[in-house]
Amino acid sequence: MEASLKCALPLVLICAWLSGVHLKHPSCHEVRTAFQLRQIGPLKLVPDIPARDGDLQICMHNEPTCCTKRMEERYQVVVRREVLQSIQFLSFELKYRIEKNGVAFQEAFKSLIYIATNHTNSMFKAGYRTMAKEASEVVKELFTDISLYVLDLGTSIEDVVLSFFDSLFPLVYNRLIHPGLTEVSTDYSECLHLTRQDINPFGSYPTKMVAELSRPLRAMKTLLKALNVGSEVINMTENVVFTRECTRALVKMEYCSHCHGLTLIKPCVAYCLNVMRGCLANIADLDLHWQEYISNLDELTSVIMGSRGVEQALLKVGPLVNEAILHAQLNGPEISTMVSKVCGQPQERPIATLLVSTVQAPAMANFKPQAVTQFTNLTQRRSSLPLKEVKTDRPRTMKQNTRDFMNYIRRYRTFYASLAEQICEGDLLPQDSSTCWSGKDVVESYTNRVVGNGLKEQANNPEMKVRGPDPMVKQAIDMLLYINKMQQGKAIKSTQWSLSEVSSGDGEITESSGECDDEDGCTGSGSGVPGRKKNAHAPEDRWAKNRISPGVAPTLKGSKMTSPSSSPNIPAWSNPGATANHCSPSSIAMVTTLGLLCHWLL
Repeated sequence: MEASLKCALPLVLICAWLSGVHLKHPSCHEVRTAFQLRQIGPLKLVPDIPARDGDLQICMHNEPTCCTKRMEERYQVVVRREVLQSIQFLSFELKYRIEKNGVAFQEAFKSLIYIATNHTNSMFKAGYRTMAKEASEVVKELFTDISLYVLDLGTSIEDVVLSFFDSLFPLVYNRLIHPGLTEVSTDYSECLHLTRQDINPFGSYPTKMVAELSRPLRAMKTLLKALNVGSEVINMTENVVFTRECTRALVKMEYCSHCHGLTLIKPCVAYCLNVMRGCLANIADLDLHWQEYISNLDELTSVIMGSRGVEQALLKVGPLVNEAILHAQLNGPEISTMVSKVCGQPQERPIATLLVSTVQAPAMANFKPQAVTQFTNLTQRRSSLPLKEVKTDRPRTMKQNTRDFMNYIRRYRTFYASLAEQICEGDLLPQDSSTCWSGKDVVESYTNRVVGNGLKEQANNPEMKVRGPDPMVKQAIDMLLYINKMQQGKAIKSTQWSLSEVSSGDGEITESSGECDDEDGCTGSGSGVPGRKKNAHAPEDRWAKNRISPGVAPTLKGSKMTSPSSSPNIPAWSNPGATANHCSPSSIAMVTTLGLLCHWLL
């Protein structure tokens, strides 16, 4: 027994000595394990046992440590990656919903365009068979231009509508007001096209259509733009560049505890808030603008889905065009008189169906006063013609998509203001622990002051110094402000084109006095539709102050044709090009004088 004890004594002493060494100099095994699990870098960077390292710049400590300068460098790379991943995780669903609904709104709008196109073509087929085929191309062009406008690729909605009626007038004149004609010359059709705005054959209906379409289509255009901007803003904030001070503070908060072998302890929540609010100070300044952005989305969707929203406005195009055509037919004699003075008589060849066509649709120029009542009854019957229903497969309506989307996105109204809190309440939150990491040591509670959100609040941040504004965040703010300006522009426009400004009884146009922004092409008044911008297809507005409307007989002063309200010093025919090479100013005056002389003699 004694021999056995003597042999075992040295072994016991050796074990005791090794145990003492181990207690005095703990291993860095747990640090190596965490280093590997978080894929921070190669394990060879982690020492086997703690040692002093005077090169440390962030996790400086007077005692032996498991960290080295190269480990600090890796920690800085990884901590930036982890915080960006946290931001991306929190914003992933928001961005996905915005992008998904941007596509959904475009598809829904495309479906509405298809339905409205068929609806309008059905109106022509039911009421105006003689011109339905030719009108289909004009209708197609109208709704194509509307689509381009909504996608921010085309001209203003005013120009779109007025260009449509410019193109429609030659068809109406040749097929309805003067039916049975063969194909007229291109020059004559072009003259009709160019003088539609001056002759104003459709009365106030072009203005009414602009009024119906402007507000909902502008809201649709702004909404699609806003959804693109929202996605871009999230992309920019997901890839925010952290400053050197922020990165060092993040390493100190997240990884300096590892240097002491404390790989499981979590930062104090208040401490985390100071660090994250410092790092995200510029992003937090997006909050006010983001809340306004959400409010704009709410308002835009309300306009789009309202009682006079996009769907109702597009489906009203057909009935408004029908009423405009009927107005032109009813005022056929006056229109014919003005057309003959401006464009002359068309060079035509009589066709065999002239008599039949005349019986089916008598020329308005030959109407007698007693026939007006019969024509009124005809227009009433045509106005009530049934239109074919267009069947489409729409599993979810735009209204359903909009309601679900807005219910969801309203929850993200304070997304940027609460971003720091969301990160700190995630993996960094201590789990059932009475102690936490304060950046220097293990404590029971964090005692420093907790600062608020935003750049101005960081002047008193105890954990880091925050630099000035971030150019990337400033750009994101400018993008959100741009949407707000678009929204304000919509409000101005909707006021100008209020239907209350349009007379509904006599076919005359009431000039608007509302303001208008440059984007909408407002260049003055007097063109029959306020704010119309001149385009490549329209002649100079030579009757800017002496519009001649159907039913208002022109008077002759010398060799100048003027309307009763025109200035005597402004010639109505001051633009020879308006005759489309059919007549010169002198020939027009001569023909007019001879016509009045013959009428007087008879």
